[in-house]
Amino acid sequence: MHLTQLNRECLLHLFSFLDKDSRRNLSLACRQLREVYLDPCLWNLLHFSSPCQLRWDNYVLGPHLRYLTICWYSSRVQLVCNIEDWLKTSFQKDICSKHESLVSTFLAHVCHMCPNLLTLTLSGCAHITDQEVVSVLQCCKKLRSLRLENCVRITDRSLQAIAEHGDNLEEVRVDFCRNITQTGLQSCKEMRPIIQLSAERSADMIPDIKPEEKEPLGKALQKFLQYS
Repeated sequence: MHLTQLNRECLLHLFSFLDKDSRRNLSLACRQLREVYLDPCLWNLLHFSSPCQLRWDNYVLGPHLRYLTICWYSSRVQLVCNIEDWLKTSFQKDICSKHESLVSTFLAHVCHMCPNLLTLTLSGCAHITDQEVVSVLQCCKKLRSLRLENCVRITDRSLQAIAEHGDNLEEVRVDFCRNITQTGLQSCKEMRPIIQLSAERSADMIPDIKPEEKEPLGKALQKFLQYS
């Protein structure tokens, strides 16, 4: 039997076993398979492991998306993107601006096209800002799990947004987010005691301090010894 002789339900089932690239390649064979590829029902889960994957034409965003994960494990990306903006060279800033634009545009699409998202994991995403977290919480009101791990730009503003908009949130992780404070965590817990909130090392890490705000050397050394 030829593949195209199968009904749509069978084709969707077969497509579900393929990765993003394989789905896209198969969809180029004929119009019928392209229609199956574009069916939102096929795309309830998406996983990305590098910034450049966000611009590849091998996935479909839609209302059936329930689980979204973006994890950047590249040590090169981490070394460039995780350092403070005022310490970056012009070359590093250029790289980061491209990554930031990719992430911002992608999450804006998620906000408008994926209202039924249940789980969002952003790990090692140094360009995620509080504003993007706020937008996701406001647009994806069914969100149950939010994991922000090693996202260096996330601050207490995101925790405040979680408390204000996370009506259906059950689990929140803000592990290794160095600009999260103990005060912000405590306030979020008080406003949303039902949420299972994890913040491994976050409130214990040394936050970003702009040059004009730097502490005296003695105080900085004391902080380093305290947390080492």
